[in-house]
Amino acid sequence: MLTETFTRLYGPKGWIAFGVAALVVFVVFPVLSLAVPPDSAFHVSSYWVTLLGKIMCYAIVALAMDLIWGYCGILSLGHGLFFALGGYAMGMYLMRQIGREGQYQSDLPDFMVFLDWKELPWTWWNTDQFWWAMLLVVAVPGLLAFVFGFFAFRSRVKGVYFSIITQALTFAAMLLFFRNATGFGGNNGFTDFKRILGFTIATPETRMALFAVTGAVLLATLLGCRYLVTSKFGRVLTAVRDAETRVAFCGYNTVHYKLAVFTLSAVICGIAGALYVPQVGIINPGEMSPANSIEIAIWVAVGGRGTLIGAIAGAGIVNGAKSFFTQAFPEFWLYFLGLLFILVTLFLPQGVVGLVNKLRGKAA
Repeated sequence: MLTETFTRLYGPKGWIAFGVAALVVFVVFPVLSLAVPPDSAFHVSSYWVTLLGKIMCYAIVALAMDLIWGYCGILSLGHGLFFALGGYAMGMYLMRQIGREGQYQSDLPDFMVFLDWKELPWTWWNTDQFWWAMLLVVAVPGLLAFVFGFFAFRSRVKGVYFSIITQALTFAAMLLFFRNATGFGGNNGFTDFKRILGFTIATPETRMALFAVTGAVLLATLLGCRYLVTSKFGRVLTAVRDAETRVAFCGYNTVHYKLAVFTLSAVICGIAGALYVPQVGIINPGEMSPANSIEIAIWVAVGGRGTLIGAIAGAGIVNGAKSFFTQAFPEFWLYFLGLLFILVTLFLPQGVVGLVNKLRGKAA
């Protein structure tokens, strides 16, 4: 039974590639970062550890998007909201861990002292506990997606209309979080983190630990999504994408399937956001901007919808290019992103993975 499951997930070459990826994340990078001297050409600096950790967080979000868009045909333009909510839940815990080491040496976060708050609002209850923060990371995006999806899918909202209302949702949330009265730092958000689980965030060892945890979550998410889409549940999702009316006629309640995968996708985004914040060191309402959610869809389109590995590749390609262009040619980045999306839509409808498979087929 276990052998059949492994074979169903990946073939021998796939498992070899998976093992190589795990070796690089858990062995090669830690050694090159912590054991190799900084003056060596083989040393991996903290900058690269943070950058690659951030890209892996984006890859997790891309997997979540591919799960609902590539396999179920639901294009959500609000996944940036779920990502940011998970980040804010983690950020609240990290802000509480600062303690009296802040600028105002108060038990309250600095922005609350600046705004003359006298006590923590109810939304911050128990956020100094790591387990509660992790519960919020999963529960808040999941609950919001469940409630929103329940009414949207039950009302048979689909296609471009669903995309529009998800974009409106994330825009409304962004405006709400920009307000100081909400108690989430206003336009500045949360920053200046000191510790996580008692360890200093800025040390190379802690950064590498966060990098390794992010890599583990990425690999686990890939396996989980692969297991899901190759199961009976995944086949029903694909059928809903291709012919929802026919699936409903066969006796399946498509609302339940879409609601389940939409909620799961939101939870995955929340986890990615929680991993993102301690590595980047900041979270603010800008992460909820509609442009960020559109970028997530572009990652999946560039890599290849309905492939999972394409979602990871697309996140890496686009964000790697973004890191380069925003440093070398910052004024041209948006033009490049728009051109890339147009070229992929016109000439690579199946993304980079589709192109690679096509070239491999020709070579064979």
